[in-house]
Amino acid sequence: MIEEVITKSLILVLGYAYPALQCFKSVESTRVEIHELRFWCQYWITVAVITVFEKMGDVLVSWLPMYGEMKLALFIYLWYPRTKGTGKIYESFLRPYVLKHETSIDRSLIEFRERAWDLALYYWNNCTELGSTTVLQCLEYVSTQSSRILYQDVANELSLKEPPSSPKSSSSGVFRWFKSDKRRQVGSGSGFVQHRDQATKIKNNKR
Repeated sequence: MIEEVITKSLILVLGYAYPALQCFKSVESTRVEIHELRFWCQYWITVAVITVFEKMGDVLVSWLPMYGEMKLALFIYLWYPRTKGTGKIYESFLRPYVLKHETSIDRSLIEFRERAWDLALYYWNNCTELGSTTVLQCLEYVSTQSSRILYQDVANELSLKEPPSSPKSSSSGVFRWFKSDKRRQVGSGSGFVQHRDQATKIKNNKR
């Protein structure tokens, strides 16, 4: 895994960043040399062709062992001053093939560009409609959730503002106990009076 990351990083630096910098220096140089500009144009043409074929056959060739390392070595071979493989590949393969089939390639690319443009517009319109629908659904969901949360907050505030139900005062219990106790006392007093009257009657009868 680490080796793959290092290889891809080296390909980006040595295959794209460094050649782009050298091409920039050649373009911005006060003394522009045609052969140098031609070399870098050939390099980028070759890299573009390699990239296209690589993306088309990536499934078929990416599993090969040392594939990343071979690709890195190819990029270095293309621009290295001692090898300058770009000129060899361009003059030997690319230039003869493109000159022979330039008309058909040009026509195919124009047709593909038109179809790709129509397809891009079609997907753009669909994505726009789908995006607007999704945005509206998200806004509706957010508004529903916010209203629900607001309702819960208001309900909580109202419940906090209500006075707590006061527990039954113990004075009523005391009052009931005092009243019942008073009744007991009254009852006990009336019994004592009755008992005293009976005793008085018994004494009078004995006399």
